[in-house]
Amino acid sequence: MDRGPLLSLMAPGADSRSVGAVPAHPWRIPLFVALRDIRFARGRFALMGAVVTLITMLVAFLYGLTGGLAADASSAVARLPAASIVFGSPQGTALEVSFSNSSIGPAQLTAWQSAPGIGTVAPLGIAMSRLTSQDTAASVSVLGTGAALLPPLVSGRAPAEGQVAVGAKTARADRITVGSRVTVGAQTLTVSGITADRSYGHAASVWTTEPTWQRVSGATAPSALAVQPGSADTAALDRARNTRTVSRGGALAGIDGYSAEQSSLRMIQGFLFVVSALVVGAFFTVWTVQRGTDIAVLKAVGASSGYLVRDALAQALVLLLGGTLTGAAVGVAGGALLSGGGLPFALSGATVAVPVLAMVALGLAGAGLAVRRITSVDPLTALGASR
Repeated sequence: MDRGPLLSLMAPGADSRSVGAVPAHPWRIPLFVALRDIRFARGRFALMGAVVTLITMLVAFLYGLTGGLAADASSAVARLPAASIVFGSPQGTALEVSFSNSSIGPAQLTAWQSAPGIGTVAPLGIAMSRLTSQDTAASVSVLGTGAALLPPLVSGRAPAEGQVAVGAKTARADRITVGSRVTVGAQTLTVSGITADRSYGHAASVWTTEPTWQRVSGATAPSALAVQPGSADTAALDRARNTRTVSRGGALAGIDGYSAEQSSLRMIQGFLFVVSALVVGAFFTVWTVQRGTDIAVLKAVGASSGYLVRDALAQALVLLLGGTLTGAAVGVAGGALLSGGGLPFALSGATVAVPVLAMVALGLAGAGLAVRRITSVDPLTALGASR
């Protein structure tokens, strides 16, 4: 029957060449027990590290997928050069934060544009349509607004009446160039420029003027207003004009399906964090039980419970850091590789730190609950009192 690493070190006749010279008071050396435990049971720790790596890889991949889907659903709105978005509806009707249900009437637009202290007010129309070019067709989101709200231009110029600007990715996929003629909905338009890529509702965005947008969409009023509030009393305007002003980030909830999609992905992330804490806690609970005799020996020769708890937590930290860093690296590399095939994936160094730190913190919490039993180990068991 295998003896634990500490019993092997302290047993008469132990081979010092294989375990190294044993100090007189090994429990005074940081990580003395932890590192020998890992070396002694390398197979079990490698298996546990692999589990932590896989969970972290899944969490990192989900973080990247969440960020990629968020950008794919909302970048046209999230990157607007405006601090606030104003939603509206006719007097006496229900008002909600929804681009598909919002409508800004002429009186509301005039009131906002003439409000004292207001900065800039730009009408913004959003609708889903279909773009046809040569022998290709694709679903697009059509945004009607002024040139000030357009994404950066790659080539060409901002659209005038009867013109449209398309994203670079759409232009490459459909072989569109400046001056090409395309059909958006039932309207044939001339491409005036190529912009940086933006999307809305997982459909690539094309940009045109508000009057042209109205002809394409069949709407008679803009969907919302993009506003720099300045010093204007937006709350008073909202009450008087049956509008609702929200931040640009808050306006993302007005994109159909955006909140439900993001909530589902975050819930899965939360479940993975909980699973990680439970798995790590269960592993160290079993490991602590199996090491009961070793712990009792150390206590019998003078090691304190505080030292042993700190050593066990340091052991958990070594395991968690190795597993999480490896898992995060694999998740980021795998996500970046898959994103080349069209999968929406966005993960930066700052955002990958979140799942890594969360996994380490929750894993340590689970390990901390597991190693509490160290404090209750009776050193007399080392002397055979339990037999």
